[in-house]
Amino acid sequence: MYRFVLTALTAMALAAPAAPALAQTRAAPADAVKLDTKRIDAMLAKMIADGRAVGGSVLVWKDGREVHFAARGVADREANRPFARDTLVQIYSMTKPVTGVALMQLWEQGKFRLDDPLARYLPDFANMQVQDGAGPDGKPLWRAASRPITIRDVLRHTAGFAYGDGPTPAHKAFAAADPLNPQNTLAEFGRRLAKVPLLSEPGTEWHYSVSVDVQALLVERLSGMKFTDYVQKHIFDPLKMREAGWHQPMDRLPRFAATYVKGPSGMTRQPEAAMRERNFPGVPLTMGGAGIVAPIDDYMRFARMLLNGGELDGARLLKPATIRLMATDMLDPAIKEREWLPGKIDGGFGVNFAVRTARPATPDRNRGAVGEFFWDGAASTLFWVDPANNMAVVFFVQTFPFDGTLHTDIRKAVYGAEYLGPKGD
Repeated sequence: MYRFVLTALTAMALAAPAAPALAQTRAAPADAVKLDTKRIDAMLAKMIADGRAVGGSVLVWKDGREVHFAARGVADREANRPFARDTLVQIYSMTKPVTGVALMQLWEQGKFRLDDPLARYLPDFANMQVQDGAGPDGKPLWRAASRPITIRDVLRHTAGFAYGDGPTPAHKAFAAADPLNPQNTLAEFGRRLAKVPLLSEPGTEWHYSVSVDVQALLVERLSGMKFTDYVQKHIFDPLKMREAGWHQPMDRLPRFAATYVKGPSGMTRQPEAAMRERNFPGVPLTMGGAGIVAPIDDYMRFARMLLNGGELDGARLLKPATIRLMATDMLDPAIKEREWLPGKIDGGFGVNFAVRTARPATPDRNRGAVGEFFWDGAASTLFWVDPANNMAVVFFVQTFPFDGTLHTDIRKAVYGAEYLGPKGD
């Protein structure tokens, strides 16, 4: 399925680390993004003024240096505490790329093949069922899946897993099994999930799912280490991400950004009880798909490593060829069911990243250049890596429900409303 001719690219990246290690097509001067920092600041201020965010920050790294940081509004409205550079933010699904890097490190070590059956390493997943309509009594029918789930399926959200309750019997079975209960260990999560029927045959549809939590369980099984310990040792420590993590010391609580829910009467503060339950010591479940808390500089170090082809400040986490693999669209054209993914980007999906494969088709589409890869979080956070422009951007807010207009607008502020990317793409 994948044909990568990367030897020359890898050699070039290692020989000239200052160059954008992943760019196949570097933006020509006429096509390059023209940053306007005042435009970025104005957009951030507007988001707060029009009630879509209480506070936020944005950090832009380009051509080997920081070119802009801005913070506006408050991290805690009730305490009148400004949103600052050291504000700690719950990044939710921006955790997923971190988990993907951890698992792909083990792939580089030969611990598994992409098309290996998942059950080779997690035997509970050997005999999966798929929903198959209903019987005369109205009760759901199940049948055996036509093929095993592969690790590639788990990497690209085509395993058929659900991600909570929903309209189908398989969704209801997921809710009843409660695999993501925070009192479960990762091992118990896996045992419960393996008993839940799939939404679809493996490899046939894209369903955003608990696949990345399965990736975290794979990291534990393949490495012999607790997932959080593995990530700390092999990602956070080498990258000098000094405060990123799932469980924070209680003395950092005053630096947390509160989360706010947008409703008819404006922004309402979300109760802190759930945050305390998730983000402080004592919770057994450490999800691969969510849970990391970080300041913006820590996450930018992770983004810079990706932009540099797997290396930062002498610490190499992955080979450039592996980053290129992760940032390549893995979805077969035959996979037509993609839920809401097409609404995010003109492109597809790689390893825990959405991947841009076409220029923005219409004026309302998110701005960017072909080759970019990104992901976001439930509280409307966002980051992206743009190899064509040798740029990475991290955007922090804490707004529920997820607001895609914030992403459209911050991209317009960074790129300009008319930007389409290099013409050669």
